[in-house]
Amino acid sequence: MKQVAVVCNYKLNPSRIGGMDRFFVAYDRKCKAHGCVVKWFFSSGKRFSFYKDLDIEICRDSSVENCFLKFQRKEKREFDFVVTHFVELCTSFFRMVKNNGQPYVISVDHNPRPLNGFPLNKRMKNKLKGRLNSKYIDRFIGVSKYTRNHILNDYGHGLRSKTEVIYNGIDTDVYKKRAEENFGKFIVASHLRPSKGIQDLIHAVAILPTEFKNLIEIDIFGEGPMEEELKEMVKNRNLIEHFNFKGSSPDLPDLFQHYFYMLQPTYMECFSLSILESLASNVPVITTPVGGNTEVIVAGQNGFIFEAGNVLELSNIIEEILLKKRTISKPVHKVVEENYYLNKMVGDHAALLNL
Repeated sequence: MKQVAVVCNYKLNPSRIGGMDRFFVAYDRKCKAHGCVVKWFFSSGKRFSFYKDLDIEICRDSSVENCFLKFQRKEKREFDFVVTHFVELCTSFFRMVKNNGQPYVISVDHNPRPLNGFPLNKRMKNKLKGRLNSKYIDRFIGVSKYTRNHILNDYGHGLRSKTEVIYNGIDTDVYKKRAEENFGKFIVASHLRPSKGIQDLIHAVAILPTEFKNLIEIDIFGEGPMEEELKEMVKNRNLIEHFNFKGSSPDLPDLFQHYFYMLQPTYMECFSLSILESLASNVPVITTPVGGNTEVIVAGQNGFIFEAGNVLELSNIIEEILLKKRTISKPVHKVVEENYYLNKMVGDHAALLNL
């Protein structure tokens, strides 16, 4: 009977059941079906009914890494596999994990990089951490080709043989398909922080001619440290009637279908679950070429791409879409259903445990 620990720097939030939540539950079910015992460690939040079948520790008083190590010391429990998600790679944590029972260690990298890369001192520290600690990780998993390449660039190209890509996937069955155009209605589904670029979207709408502004309604789903600042920006630019801040919602699988396009003006991304969710709902996406976005979005086929931070370009794309100079004529959901679906993601991750 394989003992598996999954260590996630991830907040459990009952108001937003997203793609990773569905993955965690499906992965747990898959492992148990093959006789594994799975123990989960999450950094914050609270357990709720969606996670009722998982054996969970919520690490409120320390980092999820320290919480896991403390659990090991106290319970004297050894694991055959330790899997990490959203945890910083190549830290001394992995040495301490490896030295306690010699588990097979798998680290999944979901962490985006800055638009122009890390500063020199950060790059040097990463190289050093790679030399010191990469040997304690048996398998590096990038959630996109972009992520895999950055793992190698950050921590050393000598890791190539034990680094691979497993794309994120979503449960496409829960997303209702758009049946109508919903002209002029846009959705943003994003954490509200500077790197997500919502401030650029506000600027882009502000510079639209009045006749185009009057055609637009943008619903923003999400929470974050920039929320009040963004609301103030909207107010100061007289855009209150065009932007609606909706907060987090567990109902997004039902809501995407009511929109014309999803807007994602992000500066940092690995492989966006929000993009997959929008496409699964047959809603095309306007986004930037950062991270793995261009691995799924093909301009003119399932969305449009603009340079991150280029407010004028974003504004022009919105205007041309409203003028019908740019159109997406074919359904956009098939690329997700054929390539980025949940069962494939779960199966690929389970295969790392030899299941």
